[in-house]
Amino acid sequence: MTGNDIDRRHRFAQDCARQAGAIARHYFRSGEALSSAEKGRHDPVTQADLEIDRFLIDQLAGAFPADGILTEETGGSPARHLWVIDPIDGTLNFARGIAHFAVSIAFCIDGRTESGVVYDPVSNEIFTARRGQGAFCNGRPIRVRAARGPSDAIVDAGYSLRHPAADYLGLIGNLLGQGYAFVQNGSAAMGLAAVACGRIDGFCELSLKSWDVLAGLLLVEEAGGWTSDFPHGPGLLEGHKVLACTPSIRQSLQDLMLAATTPRRKTLLSSHEIRRGTASARP
Repeated sequence: MTGNDIDRRHRFAQDCARQAGAIARHYFRSGEALSSAEKGRHDPVTQADLEIDRFLIDQLAGAFPADGILTEETGGSPARHLWVIDPIDGTLNFARGIAHFAVSIAFCIDGRTESGVVYDPVSNEIFTARRGQGAFCNGRPIRVRAARGPSDAIVDAGYSLRHPAADYLGLIGNLLGQGYAFVQNGSAAMGLAAVACGRIDGFCELSLKSWDVLAGLLLVEEAGGWTSDFPHGPGLLEGHKVLACTPSIRQSLQDLMLAATTPRRKTLLSSHEIRRGTASARP
């Protein structure tokens, strides 16, 4: 596949994301599809998710019939040339009328993400990245923020029911103990886009799927940030830890992520250690 072939897909993905976002925006503002079914606890799917999923599959399969497609709602399987799609990332927000969700589209070749598009249909911001060509918001270049350290940094610490609550509480406790501020906004794609454009300094979650993050991880990478690796092949269908941040806090956050999933008696900061400020985040 040539660079021109990838460029064509990158442009097409942006058009598709905008059209899909228009569908989501219509439902969101009208309230017509805010009722939902539950795939699992706190994991809804709405009529809008399913309609956008069908729309994107039809558009991409029609334009590029030889490419594979993997989506959150329909599934799929790994392929050499693969689209990875979340029709609405942040469905719980969407279903509750909270204006923080996005359409996420990534295109991968041989297990490497080459194009990423995250579209926020409420703010009408489209975040785009093409490998080796930088990251953009509405056509303007974006860069990660140069945080001085934990006391100058905000981290979006996503929560997943796929991991024990104790691990998440450990992560939050260690973040606070090291001096970070944290938020939990309910959309990995939006959180990663916020890191890429310097609104926050890091994003982490203990278990996420490929459709949640591949586009956003490329945004951060192309905006000068650091990202953890996400397994491809069969790993695309599984949940994995995700970390993306400005480089100055990479080691600190890596240590905290490791500590959060190591046996609690060995790693979690005690309240006494936090008050004294003497504990290390390293396990």
